[in-house]
Amino acid sequence: MLHASLGEDTAIVDLGGELCVLSSDPITGTSRDIGWLAVHISVNDIAASGAEPVGILLTILLPADFSGTDMESIMSEASAAAESLGIEILGGHTEFTPYLPQPVIVGTAVGKAPRNGYLSTKGACPGDYLYVSKALALEGTAILAREFEEELIPLLGEEIVRKGASFLKEISVMKEGILSRKAGAHALHDITEGGIMAGAWEMMQASGVGVVLEVESFPLRPETMLICQTLEADPFYLLSSGAMLIACPPENVLLQVFSQNGIELTKIGEFVASGKMFLRRNGNEEEFLPEIHEELWRVLERRRR
Repeated sequence: MLHASLGEDTAIVDLGGELCVLSSDPITGTSRDIGWLAVHISVNDIAASGAEPVGILLTILLPADFSGTDMESIMSEASAAAESLGIEILGGHTEFTPYLPQPVIVGTAVGKAPRNGYLSTKGACPGDYLYVSKALALEGTAILAREFEEELIPLLGEEIVRKGASFLKEISVMKEGILSRKAGAHALHDITEGGIMAGAWEMMQASGVGVVLEVESFPLRPETMLICQTLEADPFYLLSSGAMLIACPPENVLLQVFSQNGIELTKIGEFVASGKMFLRRNGNEEEFLPEIHEELWRVLERRRR
């Protein structure tokens, strides 16, 4: 039904009744909160199909000296995440692996969708508005706040750093996916590595259209801006799990539906037929070719040096 292609994070298989939706994702950018992240990041891909998650399998690879207490902590986080989503940890695999510097978890999420009742990344049409839910760089902000806590607190204060770290609680986009499908959206994409620039690029490439991005409308929380400024990170290229890109016709009821459910939604652009990306700011519009990268890796590598 839905095969592997650029920008698609799920596979959809026709089993003769309901459709089976599958996705797999690793957690490699941090060693903290990885149980919570592994569940939510994988399930977010299911949500980006407008599908309903059923469960998840976890493959956990651990350094040889990893303690049983730390393992219990990972599974406690994963269980809490699964419970918050109303799904089950179906099984998986755990092993100790020599030469591994930190734990690695791969989550494989399973979902279901009615026949002809799913969305993909490639459904955006010229004239569709591009919306984003909540705010950009939530996951990246939370990871940076946790990884550089000792450095950031003296500069920004404990309240700002703790608030930034708390964004990890908001990284699920399950509600956004289901609401968008029911509201008649044309396409969905879960923003992850490379932030909004990579996410918008992948969506337009998958759909065979162009996009005009209204940079001044990009929703960034004050904590994200302060943490990124301090660490010299570009939030537009930073991990953004928790934000869903949604392509929808202008006359759609999406804004009303999201407002009724208490979810922030911001129009950040419009799809066009050109096949190119444009940035609009200060009343000017220019063609733009993003240099796709992930800011988290760049900041971590720079700080290690």
